[in-house]
Amino acid sequence: MTQSGRLALFIDGANLHATARALGFDIDFRKLLAEFQERGRLLRAFYYTPVFENQEGSSTRPLIDWLSYNGYTVRTRPAKDLTDASGRRKARSSLSIELAMDAFETSRHLDEIVLFSGDGDFRPVVEAVQRHGVRVTVVSTIAIYPPLIAEDLRRQADSFIELADLRSKITRDDRLRPQE
Repeated sequence: MTQSGRLALFIDGANLHATARALGFDIDFRKLLAEFQERGRLLRAFYYTPVFENQEGSSTRPLIDWLSYNGYTVRTRPAKDLTDASGRRKARSSLSIELAMDAFETSRHLDEIVLFSGDGDFRPVVEAVQRHGVRVTVVSTIAIYPPLIAEDLRRQADSFIELADLRSKITRDDRLRPQE
């Protein structure tokens, strides 16, 4: 990663959360921002997450609010309740199109994009951004089995950062949180 280049973060919130949980830690988003501010001129940090209709009582509302006030551009979309073939209710929401559009539109102002996701659906946007001369770094994990990154996304990226390698720099220290 360049030290003086212009960069932006694109964080697939649900994917990053699942990856960090699989690795056994929680992310401190203040530390995450600081880590990438040291790696270049951080122009923007986007965070994409679904929200649920009863969001006021949701555990993600404090995170969304904190991110919004602390340097992140937060993109949300309401989750939709779906019923699967066996009658189980599931919530679904995808912000893949929003992330892809933001990455593509922002890329003309950047030297590097850092994508926090292992979703192989992002491979075409990575390729498109690279055609405009922008380097793409993908952050995910191959430290667990099965890996949480699509192999074609990892191969398309200019570089790959193992999330487990960032653990010591971006882990939330629960000892500093007030007791509830």
